[in-house]
Amino acid sequence: MKLIFAICFIISYYFYSVPTFAESTRNLPLYSQVFSEQRDPFKDAIAAITLAKETNRNVLIEIGGSWCTWCHKMDAFLAKNPEVYHQLHRNFVLLKISVSDANENQAFMKSLPPVLGYPHMYVSTSAGKMILSKDTAELQENGQYSIKRWLTFIKDWQVKSQALIVSK
Repeated sequence: MKLIFAICFIISYYFYSVPTFAESTRNLPLYSQVFSEQRDPFKDAIAAITLAKETNRNVLIEIGGSWCTWCHKMDAFLAKNPEVYHQLHRNFVLLKISVSDANENQAFMKSLPPVLGYPHMYVSTSAGKMILSKDTAELQENGQYSIKRWLTFIKDWQVKSQALIVSK
């Protein structure tokens, strides 16, 4: 009986203490939630860098748009894999920058290394120094986003490992 009670307690604790995907996204700044052609990427970048400084995180800049099939697949992957989603947002401030036919955000994009495909990601320090340009296809395995590759990426590029990377 005690074993059944303990199992029920653990299960209920997990389901009630881990926020759902919808609950988690409500706490994020709008620039971390959606691609928007109307948003000012420079103002959003300043806000993201400020938040990164305050919370000791790097900024993960995701370039894409609402038209981008693989952007939707990446969002769906993160929604279905809370371990990856929570590690990502615990260790990075996500900044989504929209590029589209209606608004290419040329002035902002000119300040970044070339995009190799969409979605494309960059990692920036909280001081605004670009330290990585990444094709998101590298986070896939057999044509699907990989939990293992995502978690390795997060571990390798979070602030804690930054001192090792920058000093090499």
